[in-house]
Amino acid sequence: MSTDVAADLKDLAATLAGIEAALDVDRLRAQVAELQEQASRPDLWDDVEHAQQVNSRLAHKQGDLRRVLGLRQRLEDVEVLYELAEEGADEGVRGEAEAEHNRLRKEIASLETRTLLAGEYDERDALVTIRSEAGGVDAADFAEMLMRMYLRWAERHGYPTEVYDISFAEEAGIKSATFVVKAPFAYGVLSVEQGTHRLVRISPFDNQGRRQTSFAGVEVLPVTETTDHVEIPENEIRIDVFRSSGPGGQSVNTTDSAVRITHLPTGLVVSCQNEKSQIQNRAAAMRVLQSRLLERKRRQQQAELDALKGEGSSWGNQMRSYVLHPYQMVKDLRTEHEVGNPAAVLDGDIDGFLETGIRWRRQQ
Repeated sequence: MSTDVAADLKDLAATLAGIEAALDVDRLRAQVAELQEQASRPDLWDDVEHAQQVNSRLAHKQGDLRRVLGLRQRLEDVEVLYELAEEGADEGVRGEAEAEHNRLRKEIASLETRTLLAGEYDERDALVTIRSEAGGVDAADFAEMLMRMYLRWAERHGYPTEVYDISFAEEAGIKSATFVVKAPFAYGVLSVEQGTHRLVRISPFDNQGRRQTSFAGVEVLPVTETTDHVEIPENEIRIDVFRSSGPGGQSVNTTDSAVRITHLPTGLVVSCQNEKSQIQNRAAAMRVLQSRLLERKRRQQQAELDALKGEGSSWGNQMRSYVLHPYQMVKDLRTEHEVGNPAAVLDGDIDGFLETGIRWRRQQ
């Protein structure tokens, strides 16, 4: 085994030891055992929402435990492969060792990034809202492209999603959309996507084929839980019902099942039209409103802290450019991470941006 390979494997082993300490493997085993005990209780499904939370946490903790233990075993195995190659085994063994070495390097780096998520709400599901901004029909089309990008990212990872509301634009694309990504640490991971995204391309809506710059905003909030105590008195909200509509203004529902809630003290307005019943839409809209009020409270507290420090944070503004013309590139303006394949990024291949974003935020 060469000196460089041995040194890199030693570094990977040290990084993995740090991850094992951060995840606290013994505590993780205890949590898995406790959740397995809860999941086996005969009355578990008396409360469906609680049962789903228990099973989701159990699957996530078991996955974490298998992943970190598996990486340790694979790291030991790859050392054996290199030793076999050194002893004169066929060239295929060396190729296998090098391929596994590269895979381990990427997977350990990815897991290390996860250990950086230690914020108060990082473990929560993510509530994502995308809005078209400057750029007319191109901005509305771009907003829809971003929505598809995040939904494809979630699909690639096997994370369930639920669309709460879509407001379609008249010509193409969307004015706004709100959806939830249901996965442990979805908020912590996706929160680095918050800000303004910029698209530069030849506009498909311009008959003169001119280059167009358009913008869309991404907001990411943690989904509220019963422990958050976000109380909203009935006299502080106004509830309106209306008929759901689809692209081009077409009626999707023949009943007034869509719900719009206005929070009178703050002027916040949320709507939900994806569910079939008015009761379900009202419950979903209330969850969105609670998440926005929780985030509003968190930002007020952060602003007070920043004022005490004498500094502010502006990282949530323009943060990424997607250039389709005159060259092909997606670049994060905060981390300098860039990719020369916008099609892959817009199809959900954004893990590199998420990981560098998390590391960048930790350094701020």
